[in-house]
Amino acid sequence: MAEEFLCLMAEYSEEDQEKIAVWYDALQRAGFQGKQTPNLKFHISIASFPLDKEEEAKELMRRMAAEYAPVKAAIRHVGVMPGGSVLFAAPDMRENLVSLQKATGCETVTGHYWLPHTTMLIDEPEVIGRALPELMKHFVPMPATIDRLELCAFWPARHILTVELKGGK
Repeated sequence: MAEEFLCLMAEYSEEDQEKIAVWYDALQRAGFQGKQTPNLKFHISIASFPLDKEEEAKELMRRMAAEYAPVKAAIRHVGVMPGGSVLFAAPDMRENLVSLQKATGCETVTGHYWLPHTTMLIDEPEVIGRALPELMKHFVPMPATIDRLELCAFWPARHILTVELKGGK
């Protein structure tokens, strides 16, 4: 499959990666494998770009990393996207997270209005319906920190650049 787009992702800290993995691993152990892209760090997608904008996207990331400090988030929600094929955990819509996303200059991510979320499972709606109670057995709201940005091309996933948030905003 040929690459189709670039995605800018806000990644959680390594400590938070381990906590979120508990939820994801519980779904996997219960037999919910899904169709989500494997081997990505847990993240919130904050922007997407055409493939020919790779250099501009990398420069934007570097500017954002220099401007923004790590972003505090509170993952307190579980939800299902319209259409029923994506099960996710989501942070509160806080000003610092919104500001980070707005700094990208993008209103949409892969053609959809931005909704901060971390994908737990992508599958048919019937499967998502069965997976939701399993996720809720393990889900515990938690504080989290987004401490880096990652740019990837999709599909298959190709890592391009990771930068740490080191600014003061």
